Amino acid sequence: MIPRYSRPDMVAIWSPEQKFRIWYEIEAHACDAMADLGVIPRENAEAVWKAKDAEFDVARIDEIEAVTKHDVIAFLTHLAEHVGSDEARFVHQGMTSSDVLDTCFNVQLTRAADILIADLEGLLAALKRRAHEHKNTVRVGRSHGIHAEPTTMGLTFARFYAEMDRNLARMRTAREEIATGAISGAVGTFANVEPAVEEHVCAQLGLAPEPISTQVIPRDRHAAFFATLGVIASSIENIATEIRHMQRTEVLEGAEFFSMGQKGSSAMPHKKNPVLTENLTGLARMVRSAVVPAMENVALWHERDISHSSVERMIGPDATITLDFALARLTGVVDKMLIFPDNMLDNMNKFPGLVMSQRVLLALTQAGVSREDAYAMVQRNALKVWEERTDFKEELLSDADVVAALGREAIEEKFDLGYHTKHVDTIFARVFGEDEPAKK
Repeated sequence: MIPRYSRPDMVAIWSPEQKFRIWYEIEAHACDAMADLGVIPRENAEAVWKAKDAEFDVARIDEIEAVTKHDVIAFLTHLAEHVGSDEARFVHQGMTSSDVLDTCFNVQLTRAADILIADLEGLLAALKRRAHEHKNTVRVGRSHGIHAEPTTMGLTFARFYAEMDRNLARMRTAREEIATGAISGAVGTFANVEPAVEEHVCAQLGLAPEPISTQVIPRDRHAAFFATLGVIASSIENIATEIRHMQRTEVLEGAEFFSMGQKGSSAMPHKKNPVLTENLTGLARMVRSAVVPAMENVALWHERDISHSSVERMIGPDATITLDFALARLTGVVDKMLIFPDNMLDNMNKFPGLVMSQRVLLALTQAGVSREDAYAMVQRNALKVWEERTDFKEELLSDADVVAALGREAIEEKFDLGYHTKHVDTIFARVFGEDEPAKK
């Protein structure tokens, strides 16, 4: 992934140096287990650990691979240069390349998952704080982009919190599912390596033994992992899209923080553009682009082919690095986001009182008017507000049929904003697990 959208801790997981370090640990732990079983001499297993502080030379390994055309063999050859050819002769005994590659890949994915889980926890904290800050900040809810009924900014943040909380649960499940290793040898039968070796290596690396592998770990696990990343990316885009809408000039209910010295446009000095959330929309697309290839990797020939290998060398680093960056960026956006409550009220009153139409409709039906007649009575007054920018309440008070059915006092009462926010505490209790205030 390009440095522009990368953070160092996640990048480090996918560095060649880290990959070779994990390969080494797999081989060294396997040698220990084989020595415990009496399969190889103890002194040879101990000799492998002479390289525990070695810095593996990536350029040297690449040089060897240019001849061998095999990355694992190139690494083993370089390892022998550190340990000694005779001492290293039992390294990789009974194992196949996929034992190393697949187990390493899953170690990397579990470590990446740990970072992503921490990212999600940080985003949730920011969303929760902003939700409580604006719990009762009234804004208009929109359906189809059109004013619907009043809601609150706190409920908007709470909705995103609940969505990301589900994503946190999905990420934890994906981590658990991907945290398996396989040291089962060619076609996965353990013919040349004992199951105890796999159990030992996995225990040392924080993995569970894969219940049944072929020559590879089943790729449905990886498909589920990358699908989870894709869902999280879509949720990021969901939040980013709402913020982008709020920052539109004619809306301006919220906006990204605009720092001192920041420039919005090379041509128009007045511009404040939602560049971070637009960027997040694009990054979400890139993360999702990994999902279909991961799904297609599930179907491999017989016990193994390598059609999945080139795919995973790209989507593993790119998807996790990009999502890590996106989650951190979104957390910063939410944390510093500017909110404009006065604009929210101005927008809601752009067509005065119109958002109370349903409440009037319900009152008319409860007063004995048929739903069809009630709808027609409300709509004819609502359309005047749309077309002539009049006040909805005043139109209703001038409508003899509506006044006859409800009375002037009842019409006035239907325009109380508190009617629409009376269950905010209940919703917050559901989302954040807080006790509801005692009913008066």
